[in-house]
Amino acid sequence: MGVRDIFGFGSAEPQLKGRDVAVIDVGSNSVRMVQYRVEGRMLWPVFNEKTMAGLGGGAAETGRLNPEGVEAALRTLKRFTQLLDAKGVTTRGAVATAAVRECVDGPDFVQRVRDETGLVIDVLSGEEEGRYSALGVLAGVGDAWGVTGDLGGSSLELTGLEGRNTLSAVSLPLGPLAVNAASHKAADLRDHVDEQLAKASKLLKDEGDTFYAVGGAWRSFANLSMTLRNYPLRLLHEYEMTPEQVRKAVDFAMSQSESSLASVPGVAAKRAASLPYAAMLLDRVIKAGEFSRVVFSANGLREGVVCVSDLSLVQEGDPLLSGAEAMAHSASPEPAFGLALADWLEPAFKGAPAAFSDIRDQRLRAAAARLCDIGARLHPDHRGDLAFTQVLYAPIGGLSHDERAFLALCLHHRYEGKTVRTDECVSSHLLTEEQRAAAVRVGLGLRFGAALSGRTAKLLKSFNLSRREDGLLITARPETEDLIVERAWKRFEQFCSAMGLKPIMSDRRASR
Repeated sequence: MGVRDIFGFGSAEPQLKGRDVAVIDVGSNSVRMVQYRVEGRMLWPVFNEKTMAGLGGGAAETGRLNPEGVEAALRTLKRFTQLLDAKGVTTRGAVATAAVRECVDGPDFVQRVRDETGLVIDVLSGEEEGRYSALGVLAGVGDAWGVTGDLGGSSLELTGLEGRNTLSAVSLPLGPLAVNAASHKAADLRDHVDEQLAKASKLLKDEGDTFYAVGGAWRSFANLSMTLRNYPLRLLHEYEMTPEQVRKAVDFAMSQSESSLASVPGVAAKRAASLPYAAMLLDRVIKAGEFSRVVFSANGLREGVVCVSDLSLVQEGDPLLSGAEAMAHSASPEPAFGLALADWLEPAFKGAPAAFSDIRDQRLRAAAARLCDIGARLHPDHRGDLAFTQVLYAPIGGLSHDERAFLALCLHHRYEGKTVRTDECVSSHLLTEEQRAAAVRVGLGLRFGAALSGRTAKLLKSFNLSRREDGLLITARPETEDLIVERAWKRFEQFCSAMGLKPIMSDRRASR
């Protein structure tokens, strides 16, 4: 029985919504368990633990699993099983990748795990591993065109992406454990990598201009790059690099000692030894595929294991809007208010200058509206800062880093009005002056809608906004006209001022 069956693949109604599920990934380097809370389309990682067991250590030479790694993995799997039993998480699946797949004693290890823990491990083929990782990437970024590459301890899986679909997948023996980088000269190692990548030449060159990097070694490389660039937002998911930025970081990584690399924030000591090789490999992949950018994904195989059993988690909805709705569901007293506010405010922004693009701006406004009330349970003196931070680092996808900073800034202005954040703020570094001004407009719009309606969807629907040539008209139903009190009107004036519009009240109310 594979993980598709464990998680209910093929059911008419998705079986994962509102449930806790756990995925155990038995890799060549590490054994990791992640527990997810599945809410709608969102996978919230609520528990994450790993052991660097090193199952694949020496496997390239011996063809067998590392004996010490086998014992470490078994101890870890026993612990994971007991943890899940204690947590009451019964929906669980375990997968194994290259080391267990390729070693002659892999089947014996799988049987021993079953005998000693009761855990059934699904050993994935290289193509399955690549597709699952790609599904995890799509769950976190939404539409994508390009190639995803998952670098594990023993192999590199490359999979094409087109919109919300995965294309062909290729598995290459290019993991650090498989090539034994320390025993090769740099030039010989590059030639070997290029020779292997040539087997995937068509895939690398035909599927788009973006390479999505997955895996612990490349996550360490991303953290190294952030340190070298003094990058203001220490967040891995959807961190982007140009080929030029990659080459600079590669040159640095290959010129440093292992101890020097281990001292870099975000670079695990056990990853430092393989970091120069992982850096060089990424550079060769970019060259082979002629990619114009690299996007790092925090999602990968484990998220894909969940998604393969419920493809609606990938193919339906929007990762940003779904994430915002899930956040609001647990934080807002009336989550429906944000949904209503998103549509209600849109007429005010017709013809407004774009911060990113018309389509992206509308999507960001829709997300900001859904998050409009996440500060309801927070201390009133600190709502602005707390809401900003919460949104900036939220584990939601479908956002570039500058869009993430924009969304967080919208929530700051929703609670703090026109108050400007300090020059040291992330938003000051990642956003242009025009984008910061646009965030003020969105935030003041949310602030006005909240004040007018008392943060209730029912009363909000009693009012309408419409653009005039030089003004913004608010119209109320007769029975709700008296709800436009001084506080609400003042916030309407502030919103209109930021929009460069004249505040106009309906003639009926103005003539009273």
